[in-house]
Amino acid sequence: MTAAQQHLDFLASSHHGVLVTLKRDGRPQLSNIAYYVSGSGRVHISVTADRVKTRNVARDPRVSMHVTSKDFWSYVVIEGDAELTPVTTDPHDATADALVEYYRAVSGEHPDWEEYRRAIVDDRRQILSFAVTHAYGQLPG
Repeated sequence: MTAAQQHLDFLASSHHGVLVTLKRDGRPQLSNIAYYVSGSGRVHISVTADRVKTRNVARDPRVSMHVTSKDFWSYVVIEGDAELTPVTTDPHDATADALVEYYRAVSGEHPDWEEYRRAIVDDRRQILSFAVTHAYGQLPG
């Protein structure tokens, strides 16, 4: 197994990490996030349009993400250039469908999908995603 595949496998074993975006002054801004890794190896994160991390990515797409093992001693850092979907404006638009896929991957089934779809419109949610262009860390074993 390649090192790249080992990093992706480690990432796929969790749904929680720390996303790093860049502030206007170049300093890092860190956010605890939930994520999933799709079959294509892209990382997907649900964000709201008015958050600092979202505005940072819209200005400068470079991101890093730090994920640790439950025992804290193994970790992976990944880097990439993020893309943002449009903000969801209709409970059944393409972004809403992507957010349903995100929810299912991270949390399973929702008890009321119509309620969820209305909430993501109200929250002005969108998906931040990126392909891993570089990875490093201390893998278990």
